[in-house]
Amino acid sequence: MSEARYEHVWRQEAPHVLAALSRRYGSFADCEDAVQLALVAAAQQWPRDGVPDNPAGWLLRVASRRLVDQQRSDAARRAREEKAARLDGAAPAEVPTSGDDMLDLFVLCAHPALTPTSQLALMLRAVAGLTTAEIAAGLFVPESTVAQRISRAKATLKRAGARFAPAPPAELPVRMLAVRHAISLLYTRAHLAADGPQATDPLLAETAVRLARTLLHRAPADPENAGLLTLLLLTHARSPARLDRAGDLVPLDEQDRGRWQRALIDEGVALLERTLPVGYVGAFQLRAAIAAVHDEAPDAAATDWPQILALYRMLDRVEPSPATALGLAVATAEVHGAAAGLDLLDQLPDTSHRAHAARGHLLARLGRTEQARAEFRRAAELTRSIPEQRYLNRLAGSGEPRATGR
Repeated sequence: MSEARYEHVWRQEAPHVLAALSRRYGSFADCEDAVQLALVAAAQQWPRDGVPDNPAGWLLRVASRRLVDQQRSDAARRAREEKAARLDGAAPAEVPTSGDDMLDLFVLCAHPALTPTSQLALMLRAVAGLTTAEIAAGLFVPESTVAQRISRAKATLKRAGARFAPAPPAELPVRMLAVRHAISLLYTRAHLAADGPQATDPLLAETAVRLARTLLHRAPADPENAGLLTLLLLTHARSPARLDRAGDLVPLDEQDRGRWQRALIDEGVALLERTLPVGYVGAFQLRAAIAAVHDEAPDAAATDWPQILALYRMLDRVEPSPATALGLAVATAEVHGAAAGLDLLDQLPDTSHRAHAARGHLLARLGRTEQARAEFRRAAELTRSIPEQRYLNRLAGSGEPRATGR
């Protein structure tokens, strides 16, 4: 079994193991540490001995032993030693799996004692299993910053005594803000498929869509939950057309729209039409509306860019972010010309490969070929997706502009 296959097993089972440990032993931070140690042990043993018949049970037993060892190593007082002895019973071999375990853990990580960015980082690392590099790329921050946030967040939760229990109802609306962002970033990670030859991680993408569906089922009155699910459905609908037969990335304007999944588009558009007239209009509804404009255009030339620009301007007022600023610059270029879009792009930080790629497209449109090639090369260096690297390196060789809409 390949290392990628092991990672899929770990990613599927780790949230259930973490939830089971947290239910039994309480401290989320201690349980998360124990799960990480169990995953390290699996990385060492499974390639040699094979994947056990019950991988979740194996991880749970090993993590339980690690947790007991930790309790014993800290047992300076008799009370701690007695607690460790109580925990050292027969570790459960079966893990009660629930499709809601990951969502429940996301809600737990959205603890009010943490800052919003720390909540996101902890959810994506401790629960979803993303690397610090992947999280840093999604948050437009240095990798070292993410690592510090995760470490501090776990320490804060430990001091706060955070346990695996339902959140107080009064805290749920605020916690849902972070949960929605985590699910969205999880899908973005799957959609961009860093660290590999594929353009999409199907398992991670389906996990994100499932979480969005569950969240909407739990809290249907919040229109932003519907907006999140709509955004993921409309984006996921394009996945079959993102690669050609050779496995190379196909830009949005060149995709065969006949391969887009019409059922997902219809579901997403219908959900958006039911949601927009009701309640407040938030960032996820606006992003979903932008995706709907793209998906409903019969071809790239028919895309209503003025409407997309208006939506991005609204989004920039509701929830400004580097990703929104990038989209606003791209839409501005489509409506008012490449120079106008480039002026906005030049105000963005250089940490994102997408910003460099967009800058390359616009420079090429303006005839500044050598500068465009340099931007494409820099974008290829920054992305971890092999299909994206091939695409960007191909552009770096030709300096050929492409449509930059997403």
